[in-house]
Amino acid sequence: MPIKIKNICCIGAGYVGGPTMAVFADQCPQIKVEVVDLDKERINKWNDPNLKKLPIYEPGLAEIVKRRRGVNLFFSTLVAEKIMNADMVFISVNTPTKKKGLGAGKASDLKWVEACARQVAQFAVGHTIVVEKSTLPVRTAEVIKSILQSKINPNENKTFDVLSNPEFLSEGSAIEDLRDPDRVLIGGEREESVEALSEIYSNWVPENKILKTNIWSSELAKLTANAFLAQRISSINAIGALCEATGADVREVARAIGTDNRIGSSFLDSGPGFGGSCFKKDILNLVYLS
Repeated sequence: MPIKIKNICCIGAGYVGGPTMAVFADQCPQIKVEVVDLDKERINKWNDPNLKKLPIYEPGLAEIVKRRRGVNLFFSTLVAEKIMNADMVFISVNTPTKKKGLGAGKASDLKWVEACARQVAQFAVGHTIVVEKSTLPVRTAEVIKSILQSKINPNENKTFDVLSNPEFLSEGSAIEDLRDPDRVLIGGEREESVEALSEIYSNWVPENKILKTNIWSSELAKLTANAFLAQRISSINAIGALCEATGADVREVARAIGTDNRIGSSFLDSGPGFGGSCFKKDILNLVYLS
């Protein structure tokens, strides 16, 4: 029997959760979207009448928030209440590199993800689909499922499914990436739950761009994509050093190889190297997992 989603809760109002849920609300006016966070200051900024005070700047985000906030998009610190009312809960919290313990300096710290899973396990009512939106190591869904199962009381009508739906956003173009994605990846074990999330995306994403996999493939694909992109930057920079020594022009070399459709032209600009919040963290995580 198809699962109809009427209420969504997203735990985490940061760089991924806020813009993603704003686009969900904009594209799916029939769905009530609640974004919750324990950070009161961050939530106050999302609710501020002055849209210039939003905690995140992305072109097009303020316009969406203006259209949907108070209509079907809401921001609050009422975590327990919003989980209780949700058919689908997205976990979209930080997964920084561990600073101590096993895997320190490489592995992802999952303490916030596990804390979210415990909140969902405690407060969810009926059947709830839990969606991993954070970038996570492969097999994290097993940890989330074990936490959820540990709180199930035989006397309660409480059940869970876990899906993986990693984000593929670039800073500065996040809204455009969400509105017109290269692909949407949904990994899961139960077909009805995968289809429920797929149906939400189908409001604006063509069916051929919605890829459905098992949950482990979806988790690993995000880390792999970032590793491949970082590899291209490192590779063209290495060629750039060779160009300087030989008199070749790295821009001309990049243009020449980029016209080969097996290679493509993206991420072939020679420069200082890769940075940002994800590439280094995800590569270290992938190395640790390997």
